[in-house]
Amino acid sequence: MKILLINQPDNYFELLTRNIADQFIQQKEIPELIHLFVKSNNEFEAAMKKLKVFIRKNASITIWVSWYKKSAKIPTDVTEDVIRNYALQNDLVDVKVCAVSDVWSGLKLVVPLNKR
Repeated sequence: MKILLINQPDNYFELLTRNIADQFIQQKEIPELIHLFVKSNNEFEAAMKKLKVFIRKNASITIWVSWYKKSAKIPTDVTEDVIRNYALQNDLVDVKVCAVSDVWSGLKLVVPLNKR
């Protein structure tokens, strides 16, 4: 799977159980999976606008959006509902939520089957 990481935390690779460096996209490649980390709603919306080109070129793309968990007590205006509402207004749906770490939550976004 070809992967694009955006704004990942410094300890991201410690959270994984294996090395995925050979899966990172090269220039001009289209990712199959994007993991986007955001700290604010403005950062989230700006990043998602840039990702639209990838979504148009690969309707089977998976986008994981991660934001600070409420329990991390780190100020943020990003919530699961903010991400979900944006997704629904932009031809995406959320299909899964998870804890990425003790600091980060994640919401999986995809293009609905009827729009692929």
